[in-house]
Amino acid sequence: MIIFGTGGWRSIIGEDFTKDNIRRVAHAVAQRMIREGVAKEGFVIGYDRRFLSREAAIWFSEVMAGEGIPLSFVNLSAPTPQIMFTVKNMNLPYGAAITASHNPAVYNGIKLFTRGGRDAVQEITDAIAAEANAASESEIHSVPFEIALTDGRIRYIDPRDAYLDSIMERIDIAAIRRRRPRIVLDPMFGVSLNGLMTIFYTARCDIDVINDRHDAFFGRHLPAPNPETLVDLQHAVAEHTADLGIATDGDADRLGIIDETGTYIPANEVLVLLYYYLLKYKGWKGDAVRNIATTHLLDRVAEAFGQHCWEVPVGFKHISSGMDKHDALIGGESSCGLTVRGHISGKDGLYAASLLVEMVSVTGKPLSRLVAEIYDTFGEMHMAEYDWGLTVSSRDTLQHTLFESRALPDFGRKIDHVSYLDGCKVYFEDGSWIIARFSGTEPRIRCFAEDINMDSAKALVHRMADFMQLPFKA
Repeated sequence: MIIFGTGGWRSIIGEDFTKDNIRRVAHAVAQRMIREGVAKEGFVIGYDRRFLSREAAIWFSEVMAGEGIPLSFVNLSAPTPQIMFTVKNMNLPYGAAITASHNPAVYNGIKLFTRGGRDAVQEITDAIAAEANAASESEIHSVPFEIALTDGRIRYIDPRDAYLDSIMERIDIAAIRRRRPRIVLDPMFGVSLNGLMTIFYTARCDIDVINDRHDAFFGRHLPAPNPETLVDLQHAVAEHTADLGIATDGDADRLGIIDETGTYIPANEVLVLLYYYLLKYKGWKGDAVRNIATTHLLDRVAEAFGQHCWEVPVGFKHISSGMDKHDALIGGESSCGLTVRGHISGKDGLYAASLLVEMVSVTGKPLSRLVAEIYDTFGEMHMAEYDWGLTVSSRDTLQHTLFESRALPDFGRKIDHVSYLDGCKVYFEDGSWIIARFSGTEPRIRCFAEDINMDSAKALVHRMADFMQLPFKA
């Protein structure tokens, strides 16, 4: 079955991510474009470095060409945000990236974008999935890729310059040149390296690189920038006495940061740092939008500057919608995907990385000092995150307990209120909180808790884990 989650359709290669299913998705997208009268406006597709990504992009393109839809094919592996930018820049009704983002190497998938360069909303992806699942092979028309390329139904494009120029126009290149920071880049065997090196060499930074080769197994690590996967980057920052280390996930829409001491900066702190920098040091104005599992420290920063922080469900499409609705300055999530007003509506690890380097250069302060400045001003909040794999039966049991019976453990503190907007989130009177929710991309349940220190945040998760009868190791 083809099922779109919070970050597109992702499935195990050879199990559900197959040529037949990819063609079914393309057929459903094509039929939707025909019904909407936008087929002649065209479509753009790109792909990352995962196994079968280029081939999947070709299979998808052949079906689009068979339905008479002009297709622009990005002929080099590219960051997902570059494809989103291209949809926006070319004013196309739809586009797609072949990627499974930060999922394990056995996964691949498709992210769909709509006009303006934003993630397709659930109403659209649900309809496309339903039509794709109902399609028979006899309904699907296609044209061999090389034939469609020769007769012009498919054309190669290279949108890198427009995308990178758009980022460089939005950052203070002169300030970075004056500071000339030393940076270690870790693309995690993904697609960000050429873009980041272009930006930072233009700004005259000193660059060192690790994990840059093409490896569809991502060095046998998860291509997600977190403390467990960025140990090599921590060592490299210390070895090269760098000002910071920057990592991006497999398709470069998220990032991970190591400060000048070799310490991992949690994703929540990165989001708060950038919002604080934009408000205090650049003098910009605007609200913030965060998902329901992201730090409430962002709310404190917003309030201090006379702004407001809006809470939305998990899924960047909700953040994009919230930013549009409230004309927000920044939107982000605890997995370190974020966007800033005026750029694309989706996550962009390259733009976020560029802003962080600008922040260090403009303020003249190392990252560790800026984090301390945040905590000195707004107080400390720390988040504990855990997740567990689920069987069908264990998921059904938790669905009944948490969301049908709405039972809760005794946390030993006063509850202010409980939200079921997305998962089960408990807000406590002391400002701490905990949420349990099913993953939208994998058969897992995730639990996030935030409190004034890590030990008390972990204690909240421990109580929830015991209640859900799931193992817990602090």
